[in-house]
Amino acid sequence: MSSAEPGGRAPMPLAGGVAALRGVLARPLASYYLLVSSAGLLLVIGLTMVFSATSVKAYAEDGNAFAAVSRQAVYALVGIVGFWVCQRLPARTFRFLGYPLLVVTFGGLILLDLLLVLKAFRVLPEARLGPIYADELWLHLGPAQIQPSEFAKFALLLWGADVLARKGTAIVQWRALTRPLFLAVGLLFVLVGYNDFGSLVVLLALFVGMLWAAGVRLRVFAAMAGIGAVGLAALLALPGKSGYRLERLTSFSADPTVCGLRDCYQAVQAQYAIADGGWFGVGLGKASLKWGWLPAGHNDFIFAIVAEELGFVGCTVVLALLGVFAYTGLRIARRVADPFRRLAAAAAISWLVAQAFINIGGVIGLLPITGVPLPFISDGGSALVVTLAAVGMLASFARAEPDAARALHARPARGWVRILWAPLPPLGESGPAAPPRAPRPPRPTSGRSPAGTSRRGEAPVGAPRRQPPRGGAGRERSR
Repeated sequence: MSSAEPGGRAPMPLAGGVAALRGVLARPLASYYLLVSSAGLLLVIGLTMVFSATSVKAYAEDGNAFAAVSRQAVYALVGIVGFWVCQRLPARTFRFLGYPLLVVTFGGLILLDLLLVLKAFRVLPEARLGPIYADELWLHLGPAQIQPSEFAKFALLLWGADVLARKGTAIVQWRALTRPLFLAVGLLFVLVGYNDFGSLVVLLALFVGMLWAAGVRLRVFAAMAGIGAVGLAALLALPGKSGYRLERLTSFSADPTVCGLRDCYQAVQAQYAIADGGWFGVGLGKASLKWGWLPAGHNDFIFAIVAEELGFVGCTVVLALLGVFAYTGLRIARRVADPFRRLAAAAAISWLVAQAFINIGGVIGLLPITGVPLPFISDGGSALVVTLAAVGMLASFARAEPDAARALHARPARGWVRILWAPLPPLGESGPAAPPRAPRPPRPTSGRSPAGTSRRGEAPVGAPRRQPPRGGAGRERSR
């Protein structure tokens, strides 16, 4: 039988499934579709869980169970617009936007920290300066509310990737990294870490992932580890900030059954939620701890609500989608040829995967609680908008893969589709230049030669005829 293996056995279903998966992944636009589908499913799950986690509190406070999820849906719509814009941009535009975005981010962080410092030293009765108001991690500009540390991640990604791509092979030298990369990044870490320690850790993971993709030497990472340890210790001991930061570390290392309710309350409630969920959960919308028992259940601890309502199966689906998203980002970083695209894609995946790992690790008790949101899932406007914009950038890079670019040019979509969705990626930037062709050897000719040439073995027309040397040697040589 042709469809059977030797010995009369049918082929294993697993081998057929692996072959089918390889066939799907070998398609030119596989990275693009995997990226968009995984991010889209995570966004849908996030909006669903935000509604489930906030409906009770929203109805009690506003009389409308859809109040919180409506705001999150507006942020999701803004993020989708950001995704659409970013997936249309070429690499040179991202490189151009890196420096201005970094400058604007520095301005927002300085303003936020300055208002909080003036309030801490009682120079101002409250952290307000006209229509500008600072509230812990958020900066209120009139009716708008933004979180500068979230935009700092995207700014560092674009600017740092551009700097490293410009330096090229010079990154092996310590001096090339310190000016201006390490100086600007160190200042950024201080501004973010003063007020938001969790975002600082995510920025550090982003920066390390980008340096690793650039091929920086291991001794640079060793030096960074020593300097980073001293810096993190200094940020933990800051006056006015050391209290709750040290409490989070000590409560993580303590036994939840013996520590006080004030120190371990949030972590203990999260473990109760995970235990109540079991394998299949109590049902969507039926969680009990969201009735005011779990602080930040809609934001930092929304994974606990997912575990309680959807159980182990629901958590596995979320983790699987995050795994597909991480694999796709690394695939894009490996397949693109442009150094900037490779560094930016590696930094974006390092950022989002590290943030998800820190969030989930804090919820399940494997890591200290740092207060970072779960990408795509947690409630939060600035985080969702910036995350979807980064996904749009990755989608632009996925379309610029060599095979994807050639496939899109081979069968281009209609003009109105390219206008409404995305233009064709440039072929010149999609892969390395082809090696120059070797010159062809001259073909032998016979018979009559073209003008200005001669037959094989004869001198060109018009060239002086070679005379034999005088003497016997010449006569002997001519015989």
